[in-house]
Amino acid sequence: MHSFFQSKCILRRKIFLLLFLFLFPAVIFAQTAADKNALRVMTFNIRYNEPRDGVNAWANRKTKVAGVIRFHKADLVGIQEAQYNQIEDLEKLLPDFAWCGVGRDGEKSGEFSAIFYRKSRFKMLATDTFWLSETPEKAGSKGWDADYPRIVTWARFQDALSKKTFYHFNTHFDHRGTRARLESAKFLIAQISKIAGKSKTVVTGDFNAKEDTNVYQILTGKTETGVFRLTDARYVSENAHFGGNSTFNEFKELVPDMKIDYIFVSGGVRVIEHGILSDRWDGLWASDHLPVLAEIVF
Repeated sequence: MHSFFQSKCILRRKIFLLLFLFLFPAVIFAQTAADKNALRVMTFNIRYNEPRDGVNAWANRKTKVAGVIRFHKADLVGIQEAQYNQIEDLEKLLPDFAWCGVGRDGEKSGEFSAIFYRKSRFKMLATDTFWLSETPEKAGSKGWDADYPRIVTWARFQDALSKKTFYHFNTHFDHRGTRARLESAKFLIAQISKIAGKSKTVVTGDFNAKEDTNVYQILTGKTETGVFRLTDARYVSENAHFGGNSTFNEFKELVPDMKIDYIFVSGGVRVIEHGILSDRWDGLWASDHLPVLAEIVF
């Protein structure tokens, strides 16, 4: 009897082992396949071209900005505060990238919230820009109590690896207008819902708002009714957040707890990594903002 039960246990162990050996490679393959389709998204306020910045002037920083994008292997980059001459510089320094967007004063004038994308991987299917104002189609229009015109540039892409399509929205909210930031958050959510619908979406930007503000609460659906909401990529990353909790440095030391730059995702987007990057060169920064990076899978 003892021998019978012993044989039975051995048989069960063999069956379990066979099942494990059969299924485990399939799990590994599925994980690897998903990771191969991962793409790296960055948001980066590169600081406008201000010659009075001295050692931190654009002429001394442009290779650093391009280097951060290249070294961290970003595939999509939402940049803010870029003037046209800065975009031209980045075009030369990043030949693997194309870009889309217009200046906030119209055409090539004013700061851009441009989207740079790796042209060997992504096909741009559509793009447009709208203004964060009561007249969103009017170039140069200011909204509510904003100091400056503010814009959102969006693009619809197809990924050559996964063959999937998705949307990328990139923006820069006003730095002074309290009402403007609140209304911009509401309008952005409404526009994403209208333009992208249920499509997978990533949103990048300098929102000039910390996590404890109503602006952040609106964007993440915590204070507004409705089914559409964004999720801060930091809090759904499968690996723990990398880096600190500030994205602003004033070209000095980091301002504590000043996290105002974000990557948001829509539902169904998997986030593998998230980090705030604090690269420096002999004490100098690439910009007065830190870039934020997320590795995601649609």
